[in-house]
Amino acid sequence: MRKLSLISFLMLIVSVPTFAGGLLTNTNQNVAFLRNIARGASTEIDAVYSNPAGVAFLNDGFHLSLNGQSAFQTRTINSTFAPFAGNGGSATKEFKGEASAPFIPSFQAAYKKGNWTFSGSFAVTGGGGKATFNDGLASFESQVAMIPPMLVKAGIAGTNKYDVNSFIEGRQYIFGLQLGATYKLTDNFSAFLGGRMNYVSNSYFGYVRDIKANIGGGEMINVNQYFTAAANQYTAAAAAATAAGNTALAQQYTAAATSAAGVAIKTADKELDCDQSGWGLTPIIGLDYKIGKLNIGAKYEFRTSLNIENQTKINTTGVAAYKDGVNTPNDIPGMLTVGAQYSILPAVRASLGWNHYYDKDAKMANDKQKYLGGGTDEYLAGAEWDITDRILVSGGFQSTNYELQDNYMSDMSFTTSSYSVGMGAAFKLNKSLKVNVAYFFTNYDKYTKVTKSTAEDAKSVGYNGTGLAGTDVFTRTNKVFGLGVDYTF
Repeated sequence: MRKLSLISFLMLIVSVPTFAGGLLTNTNQNVAFLRNIARGASTEIDAVYSNPAGVAFLNDGFHLSLNGQSAFQTRTINSTFAPFAGNGGSATKEFKGEASAPFIPSFQAAYKKGNWTFSGSFAVTGGGGKATFNDGLASFESQVAMIPPMLVKAGIAGTNKYDVNSFIEGRQYIFGLQLGATYKLTDNFSAFLGGRMNYVSNSYFGYVRDIKANIGGGEMINVNQYFTAAANQYTAAAAAATAAGNTALAQQYTAAATSAAGVAIKTADKELDCDQSGWGLTPIIGLDYKIGKLNIGAKYEFRTSLNIENQTKINTTGVAAYKDGVNTPNDIPGMLTVGAQYSILPAVRASLGWNHYYDKDAKMANDKQKYLGGGTDEYLAGAEWDITDRILVSGGFQSTNYELQDNYMSDMSFTTSSYSVGMGAAFKLNKSLKVNVAYFFTNYDKYTKVTKSTAEDAKSVGYNGTGLAGTDVFTRTNKVFGLGVDYTF
């Protein structure tokens, strides 16, 4: 019996960002962003994150902002692979994951006195939710789907069905504590210097259990149990043949026992329960120039060097990368933002922005950054209208463009280019207190990855290493609700 190569668990690279921004960066750290996405030239309290040099133009005193957001996302992979027909009759299967972050808090604060402003913030700066695939992923099931054709090739005719119980759940949070100082160099020009301490907390749990097949065309039975029993029978037969002095027959039974035991090992239940943690520092600099009705802001966040360490409770996958204590690179890319805001009328303001993420310079697990065509670019626009002295409405648009390549994309870690729309309102309850409410959604492109068979392309290892052809179509949905309170005293 040929050994089956099954179940390569790659959970440690499952990515679950539920917010706006780059591959590992959340940019919606204040509800003001949700209702007007282009905040790169803000001079309000949300500028602590979006334009830290802009806080120089706040009024003297303390400024606080408390925000809560709820984000909900679906991830859908439609996978086509001929052997999938052995489980349900169709070569195309949908694998759907639900990602949620019911409550994500953030906090910004600033104190301005004269030319100096000191600011700080706490937010979920990356990740931000939990993703669950109740039926596993195609990368797992495609390995199991190879059992029937491989058994047929090994001489067990009639095997054409399989079944598997598969599940994966991942949770990722990067918590960021930012501190810095802004100095007003002239009446129109200010500069910021600061940094953010990032702490990573990830958790992954998943399994592949109870692999079944209709071996020989019979009833569905557990493959591991079947070949474990077969290995024991062959071992007993080898012992009997040896006792009878039939060395040649004993060798045949021993080889059969070894082959059956190999299949049993490969089809045994696999499980992983692993937490990860790590920390890194992000230096940040910023500039702001304000003249008349125009304000221009710029910020640069340096690359954050991060290594995350496994705290593994269970690992029966046989993969050394998931052993307890192993470190994996997980850098946060550097980021440049430029924004402008212009007062068209006393009550109407328009804003534009551009964000660039230096993704290829950030080290990722398995050097995945090498499979990106370049960095990510975002283009942003927004507008605000003061309907009255107490009521403001606003809206914004963002286009996010990734330089993706096929080798970067997998069902365990994928994103696609998208556009986002945000809208909302702000209500000034009194001269010190303002409430922001907003809704934000993202429409993602579909990305199709076609994998050729080894027969079609000698360099290809086939779909998930099977040697056969296959296709994945990736997409997502995303929506965020937010409520925030700003207070000045």
